[in-house]
Amino acid sequence: MTTVTTTFADLGVNAHIVTNLTDLGLTQPTPVQAQAIPMLLEGHDLIAKAPTGTGKTAAFLLPGLTRMADAPDSEGRGPRILVLAPTRELAQQVTKAAVGFGRGMRGARVVCITGGEPYPIQNRELSKPYDILVATPGRLLDQMNNGRVRFDRLDMLVLDEADRMLDLGFADDMRAIAEAMPQERQTVCFTATLSPSVVRLAGDLLTNPKTLEVAQQDTRRDAIDQQVIYVDHVDHKRELLSHLLADASVNQAIVFTSTKRDADQLAAELEDAGEAAGALHGDLNQRQRTRMLEALRRGRCRVLVATDVAARGIDVAGITHVINFDLPRQAEDYVHRIGRTGRAGATGTAISFVSRRDVGVLRSIEHYVGDKVRVTEVAGMEARFKPQEGDRGGMGPRGRSGGGGYRGGNGGGNGGGGGYRGGNGGNGGNGGNGG
Repeated sequence: MTTVTTTFADLGVNAHIVTNLTDLGLTQPTPVQAQAIPMLLEGHDLIAKAPTGTGKTAAFLLPGLTRMADAPDSEGRGPRILVLAPTRELAQQVTKAAVGFGRGMRGARVVCITGGEPYPIQNRELSKPYDILVATPGRLLDQMNNGRVRFDRLDMLVLDEADRMLDLGFADDMRAIAEAMPQERQTVCFTATLSPSVVRLAGDLLTNPKTLEVAQQDTRRDAIDQQVIYVDHVDHKRELLSHLLADASVNQAIVFTSTKRDADQLAAELEDAGEAAGALHGDLNQRQRTRMLEALRRGRCRVLVATDVAARGIDVAGITHVINFDLPRQAEDYVHRIGRTGRAGATGTAISFVSRRDVGVLRSIEHYVGDKVRVTEVAGMEARFKPQEGDRGGMGPRGRSGGGGYRGGNGGGNGGGGGYRGGNGGNGGNGGNGG
């Protein structure tokens, strides 16, 4: 009979680190931690398919820190653990976790270098002894080319959200960074999807890796109340959004749109209506992004309107609701979106607006997550159309969304809302660029 491991100590995590975890309120490993930590402590390379919000950061940091605690002295310069992350926000989250897990340990100094930060400050940090380096690939490669980062004593390389780094065009950077490292190292790849490009990257950088997959349909289903509300057109979406945000149960919410322009427009409308709202998308510079995220964390922003790439990695405890104003085209993006709520043991609510033209996409999402999403209605605001079982809305999963802008007409037919402040939106065009 197999004994179920229930504590971090049972997994072999260092006792001092376990004390830090207890102080942080972390006492029971998540499934991905329970499986990954023993593999990594044994020294295996690992490729793990695990969505965000499953505890993957601790899954790679805890064994790395434990091995450092057990052998604190090493010769040479540079980090013993390098974590590559796709965005500044995710890098900062990993850094914060590493500092918390390793508090009070000798030889566990953490440095974070990302794009958008002044080089002189980073140069000063890199000139001091450090043990863990968390970085975005582009900035790290710059610092390597400037001679400020070496890997004389590297034990572990972690690719966190490898699929997103590939999406952002970092494939060559990651390979160049890996080529500068010792061959005798442990390499860990965490990814939300096992696309062919991720598999190729893992084949190039990992040696005889163990594989681990957290089943998507079993991941935190109970933590997030997933709902669908059918809509007729974009004005219907706007009315429903206003109604939902007026509910006292909404502490903070992220509202997802398909395009940057839509995010700006909807955030402006919410502000005009008296809501503490802001937009987050790829056209903002780093200072603007940082300011907006800080407002969200401090509670000054109640509703963040965001695009997929910009919101990846956001981890704010106060987010109780995710609202898909525009349904994402890819099921993986749906999982990443709703993962912004229901984190760290909390519960959350994810509501998706689904137009007639979105039905096919919804079916693809349900197939991906392995379950039907509950359909609900708001009394007095019900949609006129009701899809039948098996109805794909006259389109495949790659079709475009119905509503495309705000203050638009309803576009008639199946097209949904048109452009801003008018327009007939015959094919449901989105307007603007994604990002």
